[in-house]
Amino acid sequence: MADLAVAADLSRDDIDVTAVLDHLVADAAATAPTAIGYPGAVDLDHSAVIARLGHRLWNNIGDPADTGGVAHTRVLEQAVVAWMADLFGIPAGDRWGYVTTGGTEGNLSALAAAYRRWPTARIYYSTAAHYSIPKIVDLLGAYKTVVRAHPDGEMDYDHLAAQLRKRRRWPAIVVATAGTTMTEAVDDVTRIRAILTHYAMVGHLHVDAALSGIPLALDGKLRCDDVGIDSIAVSGHKFLGVPTPCGVVLIRDHVRNPARQPIAYTAAADTTVTGSRCGLAAALLWHAIAVHGREGHRWRAAEARTVAAYAVDRIRATGWQAWRYPHAFTVVLPTPPETVRVKWLLATDGPASHLICMPGITTAQIDALTADLTAAIRTPIPHPRTPHTPEADG
Repeated sequence: MADLAVAADLSRDDIDVTAVLDHLVADAAATAPTAIGYPGAVDLDHSAVIARLGHRLWNNIGDPADTGGVAHTRVLEQAVVAWMADLFGIPAGDRWGYVTTGGTEGNLSALAAAYRRWPTARIYYSTAAHYSIPKIVDLLGAYKTVVRAHPDGEMDYDHLAAQLRKRRRWPAIVVATAGTTMTEAVDDVTRIRAILTHYAMVGHLHVDAALSGIPLALDGKLRCDDVGIDSIAVSGHKFLGVPTPCGVVLIRDHVRNPARQPIAYTAAADTTVTGSRCGLAAALLWHAIAVHGREGHRWRAAEARTVAAYAVDRIRATGWQAWRYPHAFTVVLPTPPETVRVKWLLATDGPASHLICMPGITTAQIDALTADLTAAIRTPIPHPRTPHTPEADG
């Protein structure tokens, strides 16, 4: 099919539906081996859920605790939220959450709850924070303070302290990141909480943990009860590889406003951002957790890090520079020449690019990439400057 857009034009009467769908599947299959720049696990099989539930609407409208309505998966959603809350150490008597459309909605839900509680607060986030954060702050109409990040992606805590000191009269809503977009840096929430305590700041500590949250929590390295994290958002289509964008937001129940009155015609409390929510996503998340459990997912994370370490070694062996944080699936390298980027889908931000060794990425794919990098090194194209390399680069 030469022109998919023309073939899919809904104003036509002769659309070959099967051909259009076949084209989409073939395109995705053809690019999958070299699409290693963006974080989506590819090792889990969700076909059983889609086959059993994919033929009808599953609408988890209202609050996850509601039980009314038909064709919903709220009981599975509640199980997912409970599993995640246990994983992150949120006390059983002070937790609330739901399955979202993704990390952005999770961040919005958490920050909106924090801002309702602290309407004069300033919202602090780093220059390495996800692009959804400044967008959400603008939607809320809140005051924002941007904190510098180091070249390796981690927040500059001295700059955070200086910004907080200037604004001690107002509450502080601080957004930390567990897995920044380009380097998978993790902000130190213990240091952030210590700074807030030092200046006797009231407010809210939120963690955008879309990529690294679940793997870190599986290793016991990210727990909300240890440092007083008030909310956290994770993605479901990244580490858990769910084949539709989704996520989970967890918020300490005491920071939320009391539950709103039920909507009459839905007989459900309107406590979420979107109201109607995808019940199929909740079922897919539940399935991924139920089939593999904590130990299975811990093993998946360990295997992915092994491949990432292999990638650093193999790339460096070619003469190309590369580094990663020890916890990370992400491998950072100088942006390769166009001959490599045409073939390999690597995320690029100026002089730096990355690949992400999500579960399911293989050493064979790394070998194929390094072969192309080796060929590129032989060409007279100067190496771009590389970002700062952390001392512990695995």
